[in-house]
Parts: sequence; structure tokens; C-alpha cells
Amino acid sequence: MARGTRGRRGKDRKVELLRDVPLFSACTGRELKRIASLVDEVDVPEGKVLMRQGKPGTDCFVIAEGTAKASMRGRKSVRLGPGSCVGEMSLLDGNPRSATVTAETPMQILVLGSRAFSRLLDDVPEVGRRIMKALAVRLRDAERPQPQH
Repeated sequence: MARGTRGRRGKDRKVELLRDVPLFSACTGRELKRIASLVDEVDVPEGKVLMRQGKPGTDCFVIAEGTAKASMRGRKSVRLGPGSCVGEMSLLDGNPRSATVTAETPMQILVLGSRAFSRLLDDVPEVGRRIMKALAVRLRDAERPQPQH
């Protein structure tokens, strides 16, 4: 994976992308700028495995461009595109990955590592509360009964 810097314009693009990620959507503009300053932009080739179910992980990935496939237990796959965030659970609790995510196309992703995330929470504690709220909403949505077809 090639890491790159994109300058001021890249930082603005990162902020706009992060604003659309449910995990960070409740953050203020100032908080999003801080998060954007901590993420790395990485180019990912088609076929690259970003994370493997059951393996430890310390990074969270936000898809900026391209698509990926997430699968659990080798079955049930979901297509992920720009704005999708994966790996946040392991970033938060340090437990093994719950899914395998593979690039279907060449991708550009934003990577937030555990050290940067810890620094963010130390510097801007409100971000932690906003993320916990977003995760609670996601958990409640997942617990809702799904309509039968």
C-alpha cells in the first residue's frame, strides 16, 4: 500500500469524506479537521486483503475511492464503496476482526491507526462521546427485526 500526502486540498477532501461517514457524522468541522490531520491516504491495489476475520487489527479504514467486499465466515458478502468505514470495532476494543475485507477494484482509503485514535481521544474527548453515540445507533439498528420477504 502506497502512502501519500495530498496537501491542503487533500485535507479538505478528507474532511468532506469523513463528514459523510456515520461514525464521524456528528463531529464538528473542527473535530473533522483534527481527524483528517491524523489519517493517512493509502492506495490499495485490486485484490488486496485489508483485514482478515479472526486476525488482530489496529487500524480503521474509510473508503475514499473504489469498492471492497466484506464477508463473514466466508459467506454473506457485502459490497462497500466510498464513505464506508471498516475496522472500527477492532480499533475500539482491540479484539480480532469480525470480517474479511478485500479490494474489488483499485482503491484509495483513509487509515486511522490506534495510536492516532488514542491521541485524538486525549486531545478532543468529545469525539469519543460522538463515536460511542454513533455506534449505539448502529447497534440498535442491527438489533431491529428485519422484514421477512
